[in-house]
Amino acid sequence: MTQGAPKYLKAAVLEELRKPLIIRELEIPTLQYGQVLVKVIYSGVCRSQLMEVNGGRGEDPWIPHLLGHEGSGIVIALGNGVTKVSIGDQVILGWIRGDGIDAEGARFKCGDKVVNSGKVTTFSNYTIVSESRIIKKPQDLPFDQAVLYGCALPTGAGMVLNELNIDTTKSAVVVGLGGIGIAALLALKAIGVGLIIAIDVATDKLNLAKKIGANYVFNSNEDGMYSSVINLTDGGADYCIESAGSVATIEMGFSLIRKSGGKLVFASHPSKGKMIQLDPHELISGKKISGTWGGACKPDIDIPKLHSIIRNSDISLGSLITKTYSLEQINDAFNDLELGKVFRPLIVMSH
Repeated sequence: MTQGAPKYLKAAVLEELRKPLIIRELEIPTLQYGQVLVKVIYSGVCRSQLMEVNGGRGEDPWIPHLLGHEGSGIVIALGNGVTKVSIGDQVILGWIRGDGIDAEGARFKCGDKVVNSGKVTTFSNYTIVSESRIIKKPQDLPFDQAVLYGCALPTGAGMVLNELNIDTTKSAVVVGLGGIGIAALLALKAIGVGLIIAIDVATDKLNLAKKIGANYVFNSNEDGMYSSVINLTDGGADYCIESAGSVATIEMGFSLIRKSGGKLVFASHPSKGKMIQLDPHELISGKKISGTWGGACKPDIDIPKLHSIIRNSDISLGSLITKTYSLEQINDAFNDLELGKVFRPLIVMSH
């Protein structure tokens, strides 16, 4: 370990499914081949992590373990073989695999217990990540906004830029205005799509969608939403991006695209065991549906490209950051996210 590197970190640990995370002090092990020690400045909180805590992915053989997959920070120490970053670099941490060594997750000690972690975790004031899950942060990008490039922006914007091959003269619907949905909306606006419709149940999110540039916004619980969207799009949207992550919203998004070529891409999956139901005739009529894995993003190429697009637009990422929490308040952040009170909770780390 580099001289001056910490011996311990403070982390929020998942010790039991469907229970609050527990703050623990963990001993930092010697870095292994391809691992990087990072001082975490900010961590994002994502719905997929909420699903994991709530047991939505089934039984968890890795408990106790760390969580978090989007963050920003500063490189403190390097394991053997790491060449992508240097000590002192300001970096973005994300779950999507990029260039570099794909190192194993670290194993921490808490007394006599071993606490597992994956190739990237961010719910701690220091973390050990794989070289393949880290990229240098653009110098003009603030640490808080940089967190959004770890998951929400590459996934949401990647669906628009990498997967849908969008004709900007056509219509697009975004269902679910969390971090990923808002990122997709930002990308649709940035490339100049002419007709953008946003759908959610939260009034504040719909208001933000208007500010970003949605032409129309609808509360999905309101009567007449379906017929309004179908009429506005002359029979159904050409593209739909779904990120609310429920069976109902995926099925709703599929109902809103047109036959003969309408495309739905969904980013967030329902809990394990939940199944979507689609009319097969809709599929043979030309509707298309697919899921995305991180917006087909190649972080080392796409994140700088995406940053350039957003920097040269009139879009303010700061408007997405509505509330911050301390690490000790992480369970409050999860509760607020589950209740739809925040877009993308940020955890501010102390050291």
